[in-house]
Amino acid sequence: MTTEVQAAADAPQPARSIISPSLFAYAIFYGGMVCIAGVLGNKQVALGPLAVEAGIFAFLMLVITSSAVAELHGRDIANRLVLIGFVPLIFSLLLTLLVLGVPAAHDMDPARLSAFETVMGGTPRIWLGGILAYGISTLLNVTIFVKLKREGGRLLWLRSAVASVLSQIVDTLIFITVAFYGVFPIGDLLLGQMLAKVVLSLVLVPPLIYLFVGLGRRLDSAPSA
Repeated sequence: MTTEVQAAADAPQPARSIISPSLFAYAIFYGGMVCIAGVLGNKQVALGPLAVEAGIFAFLMLVITSSAVAELHGRDIANRLVLIGFVPLIFSLLLTLLVLGVPAAHDMDPARLSAFETVMGGTPRIWLGGILAYGISTLLNVTIFVKLKREGGRLLWLRSAVASVLSQIVDTLIFITVAFYGVFPIGDLLLGQMLAKVVLSLVLVPPLIYLFVGLGRRLDSAPSA
């Protein structure tokens, strides 16, 4: 072996960037929730006297996941996760438009085709509202969650609940205003959706954030094979 080759072999190699198990798992989970939220939103569910579009459950998972990542890996990583979430969101939208534009097979049941187009279709305003609401509200959630911790808030459940409530109010304001303002009166819809999302945030987010953070710490502490 020549001196040059030996020197190259002995030279320190640049460190490889290795993603932690929790971040890897939550990034995959996050991408799935981004894609399914819009589909679930086509169904209205009754929660006692309240009615809410079912996509809120997926969006709450986005809030919880981004908060857990912020707790485990810091604000910058959580914000990067949110921004990368635009990739599956926009690509799934473009793919949906492509599939809707391709002619259906001649032997496809017309009832199934109509149902598919009803569920997967939407107006540009609805799509724009969803994209804007997703980006602004999830980044706001991370910002509030981390800010409360820096201000001395050590109660994980309280920080996550407050961040979720405020971000979901903003999410509702943006989406409904962009998607439906001028189409019909939106006052009652705004109030009902906000109330339902606040209740769900207070009920679901506190226990689930402990589950996600605890699971993340266990994944990261597990010995590698």
